[in-house]
Amino acid sequence: MSKELFIQTDEQQQWLKKLETISESVKVNAQQTDEQATFPFENFRKLREIGYTKITLPKEYGGDGFTVYDALLLQETLASYCGSTGLAVSWTIQNVGEIFENRYWDEQKLDWFGKQVANGATVNRAVSEFAMGSPVRGGRPGTSAKRDGDYYVINGRKNYTSGAPDLDYFLVSAWIEDEGQLGFFLVPKTAEGVSVENTWDVASMRGTGSDDLVLDNVRVDKTNLVELPNYSTGFKLNGWLLLIPATYLGIAQAARDYAVNFANSHSPNSIQGTIAQLPNVQTLIGEMDLALTRARFTLYGVAGLYNDPIKKATLVNEINIAKHVVTNTAIEVVDKAMRLVGAKSLQRSNPLQRYYRDVRAGLHNPPMDDITIKRLAETAIEKA
Repeated sequence: MSKELFIQTDEQQQWLKKLETISESVKVNAQQTDEQATFPFENFRKLREIGYTKITLPKEYGGDGFTVYDALLLQETLASYCGSTGLAVSWTIQNVGEIFENRYWDEQKLDWFGKQVANGATVNRAVSEFAMGSPVRGGRPGTSAKRDGDYYVINGRKNYTSGAPDLDYFLVSAWIEDEGQLGFFLVPKTAEGVSVENTWDVASMRGTGSDDLVLDNVRVDKTNLVELPNYSTGFKLNGWLLLIPATYLGIAQAARDYAVNFANSHSPNSIQGTIAQLPNVQTLIGEMDLALTRARFTLYGVAGLYNDPIKKATLVNEINIAKHVVTNTAIEVVDKAMRLVGAKSLQRSNPLQRYYRDVRAGLHNPPMDDITIKRLAETAIEKA
């Protein structure tokens, strides 16, 4: 079952058609992006041109005002073209959606930042550090911020800063020494002392540009301290994080589509017709579609609950569950697609081997599987 069943509005449909206009060029760039581990600047340029980076910005600020549910449809589609592009840009639309939904900042700062996003600015949180491990596990950042008159001076290094080569702003988590608490600072890439080191050398999502952000005596105005979160880890789980599993669902759909097309066209001389008529091949196709359907009902079902103000208040672990179900399903689907295609799927020129590597990255995006299972157990015990 495809995502078309979950399209609800004309605006969603129009945006999907708009994405289709850049699909071929993004798909063509995907192989080169992966092989050379280069950031897809051209893809980002096209996404800015069609206004993708501002889809979750409220309409009163010049955006499309898309909800989590709306954005999932587009994110899944884009990621089916290129996983790295999809994941890298998802952080901007996630953060913009979260910031404006929750009104984290004061109105003057929101108004100013809204204008930047409306003009194509991109942003991501810079939270991870090697010394602290995953931020969701409670470590305190080594990055520090010290008050100096009307400024803060920030020093530190952040890793896994996805999209770093093309970001306009970084939301940097830092420990405010004078106040003994965590804060998020809005740091423009043009600030003196800001640099990006090309350290991203991994097997999957090779084009996300998840490089190191280095902050060397970076001075920002005191008004750039935009968030003082009331949680200790520097990372808050929220509905906008559903865009992460949507990305991996898109990759899995691309793998399924490749495998089905292969089955319909591959005709070895040992049989009459194509392998699509073989029972074992049909079993794999059926299992892939069953898994994708299960994942979509989970993902879009939770997004629908999140969009409902009353039901949203009752959500406990559902966002975590959706991430767990979808990312693990994506791995399952790609594996079955490769089994169907056979050894050809391991050729470097074949996209399936890229999909296989890329979907593995979902296991390491928050929340991790063990945290989800632990919280489900804790909830069950508390309610017993």
